[in-house]
This record gives sequence, C-alpha cells and structure tokens, in this order.
Amino acid sequence: MIRRLAPLVILAVLAGFGILLLVNPPGLERGGPPAGPQTVVETLTVEPQDYRVQISSFGTVQPRTQSALVAQVRGQIVAIQPSFRPGGFFSAGDALVTIDPRDYEADVKIAEAALMDALQGEAQEAARSEQALVDWRRLGEAGEVPSDLVLRKPQLLAARARVISARSALTKAKLDLERTQVQAPFDGRVLTQQVDVGQVVTMGAPLAEVFATDYVEVRLPLRNADLAFVNLPEASGARPLPVTLHSNLGEATSWRGQIVRTEGAIDETARQLHVVAQINDPFGIAGAQAASPPEPLERPLKIGEYVTAEITGKRVAGALVIPSEAIYQNAYVYVVEQGRLQRRPIEIAWQNGVDSLVASGLVVGDALVMTPLGQVISGTAVRIAEAGGGPTPRQPGLGSAP
Repeated sequence: MIRRLAPLVILAVLAGFGILLLVNPPGLERGGPPAGPQTVVETLTVEPQDYRVQISSFGTVQPRTQSALVAQVRGQIVAIQPSFRPGGFFSAGDALVTIDPRDYEADVKIAEAALMDALQGEAQEAARSEQALVDWRRLGEAGEVPSDLVLRKPQLLAARARVISARSALTKAKLDLERTQVQAPFDGRVLTQQVDVGQVVTMGAPLAEVFATDYVEVRLPLRNADLAFVNLPEASGARPLPVTLHSNLGEATSWRGQIVRTEGAIDETARQLHVVAQINDPFGIAGAQAASPPEPLERPLKIGEYVTAEITGKRVAGALVIPSEAIYQNAYVYVVEQGRLQRRPIEIAWQNGVDSLVASGLVVGDALVMTPLGQVISGTAVRIAEAGGGPTPRQPGLGSAP
C-alpha cells in the first residue's frame, strides 16, 4: 500500500511548489533597475589646428668626395707626412707621400741640356737661312723669287721642331719631378693607407683612400605619401630644407643640416625617391679656425655611421590631427555618439608614429575614443570618463606645433 501511495505524495509536493512559484515569482519585485554601462572610455574632442609636418627618414653618412690616391711615377717612397695614417687630417697641397726624386732630377737636367742644344741648332739654321737670302740677292737675277730650298726654310722648320720637342720633354721631366711629391687634392682625412716608407711603387699603384672634410652627405629615402607634404629643392637654386640628424652611437647626438637636392630618378629597388642631406663642417675644422669659432661639436660624425633624420615639411592649416594610437588596422576609429560606441572608417592623408592627419571620416567636434578597445561592436553603451576622475584628455604629439 505504501509503495502505491509514494508516487502520489511526490506529485502532490511538486504541485504545491509550482503553485507557490506562480503566486510569488522570485526576483520580480526585488532590487532596482538594471545597473548602467560598466565600460568607461577616455575621449579626445577632434579640433582643427595648424600642424607642421615632420618627416622621418634614415641613412648612412657618406663623404662629399672620396678619392683614391695613386702614384703617377715609379720609385721608392722615402718619406710620408705624419698625418698620413688612417683617420689623419690634412690640408689641400700637403705632400702626403714623397717618392725618391733623384732619377727625375737627373731627367730634368738631361732635358734642359737637350733644349739648349736644340736652341743652338735653331739659331744656326736661322743664320744660314738669312745668309742664303743675302747670297741669292747678290747672285740671282732681278725679279726672280728664291725657292724655300734655296733659303733653307725646311731645315729651319726642322730645327724649330726640335726646339718644341725639347721644350716638351723638359716640361714632362719637370712634371714627373713634381709628381714625386704626392699632394693632397683637397682638405680631407685619410680613410685607408696602403703604402709606407721604403716601399717601391709603380705608376698607378694605390697609395691611400682619402675623403673631403668640408661637408658630408646622407642619402635619405622618402615615402611616396611624404612627397605631398614637403617642399623639395627640385629646381636649380631652390631653397634648402632644414633637417636634423640623430645618432645613438655612444651617447645620443644631433646635428643640423640641409636637404640640398633630390636624386633624378626613383630608386628601382625601393621604388622611392631619395633626397640628399648635407652637413657642413662635420668635424669642426673650419669652426676651430674661424675668428669667432662656434660652440664645439658634441661629437664628430663618422663615415658610414647610421643616422635617423627629421625633415621639416609643410605647415598644414586647419588640419584634423589625431594620435596614431587611436586608429585600428590603419582604417577606422571609434567615436562616442549619444553614449554609444560608433565605428567610423577614415582615410589618412599622412601619418608618422605619433600623429595622423585625417583626410575624411571625422568632423570637428567628434568625441574620439582614446581608450584601447578589444573586440567591440557599434552600439555598445559606454560612459565617458570625467575630466577630473580619470586620465586627462589626450592631445596629438609634439609634431602638432605650428
């Protein structure tokens, strides 16, 4: 009997609980309204401003002129200048290397003697030609013209030719003697040294690699997007552009220079245009010799040194500048409209690692979301951080200064 009644009792208990739930549903009348949005975002109000574009690039320091010194005569090296060592400085006209000059001094004397002999022969032929004319006038018939052979003109021309040849030989001998002193073609510095005292060199033998120190150059690539925002010195006589070079070799150091020219063709490998920056007196030589020298350089530049460059570009009036970190996938941003997130696609006119100039997609007064967001969708309810309660509104980077 008890077994038969047990299912009926269980059904009765369950029915009782169901009636209680219908009469008094749980939670319908307890608590207040749902809590507000929990996502708090920091925003930046989009405002127009004047913006000076600063274009970044990079390159390596190269000499303005780099030359190979070679021997123009053969012989033994008998002396070198003390500064004729890698890194040594020299001035234009300095005798960097001296080759034994004795053979060439003797050649000069031989050439001088040959010239004197040729001059004596010319004088004799000139006298004979004059005497032949006198003899013709005394013995010849009136009205007849003597021939060149009678007047010995061919012999005189041959004597004059020997004089010209002897003069040329003397000039060549003197030039060879001068070339025993290998002189510096410009104010410069020794890059590499290939010879030393006692070594015998032949004509054309390399002696050293040298480079000029009046200024150095840096070849800088520009992105295609940068070209519209910089006034390049394309035409002859165009005004140079200011540029600042930075290096972290040792201690961080900066140098000021100018963009003096652009290359005549697009680089085939990188498909970019290169410009050339010039840094005057990179080793402080001219400044140290001036009547009122400027402040000394923090550190001279090194040939082959890697540097980064900041090129002063155009000033854009009324630009919409936003921090680059607020852009997602380089294609869209988030703004807050009536308390909700809205995804806004944008077009970027120009950008660097800090700032971006927006061509379209944003308008003045938009509340640009600066807080990093994950995977969110448009329409998500958010709350803007109060000015005094959270981080301060963000501003574009340093490049925004006019």
